[in-house]
Amino acid sequence: MSRMFFANLAVKDVAATRTFFDALGFTFNEMFCDANTACLEINEQTYVMLLEEPRFRDFITGDICDTATAREVLMSVSAESRDEVDRLVDAALAAGGSDWITAGSEEMKTDFMYGRAFRDLDGHVWEVMWMDVEAAAAAMGPQAETSVQT
Repeated sequence: MSRMFFANLAVKDVAATRTFFDALGFTFNEMFCDANTACLEINEQTYVMLLEEPRFRDFITGDICDTATAREVLMSVSAESRDEVDRLVDAALAAGGSDWITAGSEEMKTDFMYGRAFRDLDGHVWEVMWMDVEAAAAAMGPQAETSVQT
């Protein structure tokens, strides 16, 4: 059985958030969208539900994380090339996002891996990463061959 995955993020303005991710080239699954929710499609089995804060509160107890001072999650999406990493992050910055430097940002710039990150309109961090899996496995040695899969 193939499982679906839904990550849920609180947003202040779902229409503005949808416009932001449209500018990055993402698509939405309209079956799960309404006035308070946008369903960002990563692939056929993976989605990010962008819920306006009052709707998000319907699913939680406690508070919503203040993304100005803390991280509740790091979202990471793959890219097919180093150029696509740059294109996606540059599009995010042009659409109103802000640059984000992760703690391991130097580790994300090797011969076999390249990544950058941005914060969306609500301060959620999105890492964009390209990796040559075969080169990564070779660099990590024999133990990696069983844990790194293509």
